[in-house]
Amino acid sequence: MIGLVYNEMLKMVRKKRLWVILGILVILIPIFTYAQAQTLERAAKQIGTSDWKVVLKQQIIDQQNRLTSSRLPEEWKAFIKLNIQQQEYYLKHDIDPTAPGAPTFMRKFVEESVSLFIPLLVVIIAADLVSSEHSSGTIKLLLTRPVRRWKVLLSKYISLLFATSFIVLSTAILSYLLSGVIFGYGGWDLPVLSGFQEKNGALMTEFVHLIPQWKYLLMAYGLSWLACITVATVSFMVSVLVRSTASGMGIMLAAVISGNLLMQLSPTWGAIKYFAFTQLRLTDYLSGRPILIEGMTLPLSIGVLGAWSAVALIVAFVAFSRRDVMA
Repeated sequence: MIGLVYNEMLKMVRKKRLWVILGILVILIPIFTYAQAQTLERAAKQIGTSDWKVVLKQQIIDQQNRLTSSRLPEEWKAFIKLNIQQQEYYLKHDIDPTAPGAPTFMRKFVEESVSLFIPLLVVIIAADLVSSEHSSGTIKLLLTRPVRRWKVLLSKYISLLFATSFIVLSTAILSYLLSGVIFGYGGWDLPVLSGFQEKNGALMTEFVHLIPQWKYLLMAYGLSWLACITVATVSFMVSVLVRSTASGMGIMLAAVISGNLLMQLSPTWGAIKYFAFTQLRLTDYLSGRPILIEGMTLPLSIGVLGAWSAVALIVAFVAFSRRDVMA
């Protein structure tokens, strides 16, 4: 099995997909960093100060003004009201939620990219893991070796887990190293508030507590890794079922993007909490970002992702074992 996994990892490296992903991160993270720095600078100029309390108070006023719009849907009004309550809590307890530093950028970056950007990077690796063997014709050669089919497929899946972990880890390391050039590398011990909950449209603060930012980052990237593993596993199943690499990648791109669109367009439709790609924002439970879908909790989200992963693995192994690939 070790030899098979090594073989699969070697294939990934030779295809240069991992290097392409690293290149994407190296190019885009500095752009995101510069954009955030410009946004903070522009906000400071407009308000006339860089004092975070003044900036936060202005953000609260802006959101309160948005609530007066008759065109704003009721569910988004509820979202904004909860966000205002959370910002007021930060002010009351003298906690700067946007304290400058590379660790803060890492935190914000993973919270915003966990539902789309990082999963799309995973899809680049996972969508053609098996289908590419059909496209190149190497599947016949692979299965003529004296190794059981399930072992061949398991080695591919294990290598995919390693590759997914590498992507998440690379995202964390590069976001820290590159953003630190502008924001500085300090801030690991800054206090971060966690434990916000919502109940009947009101913000519950009974379980709010302070944790150091390094601990928050470990939990945030751990949850991101879990979400990405689900995306990788479903992509793995699609790669087994669809022999065309382009089709498999298209299916997964559509699935990930549609999950984000559903959260934006139909946030009150209760059934979407059982879809895998609407459950990727696990970091929202850490940050306290208001969740519009009624009944969504962290255990439910993890359970849904786990169930989708288990079903995808079963379908992939059954289909691969029974399919006549020699025809």
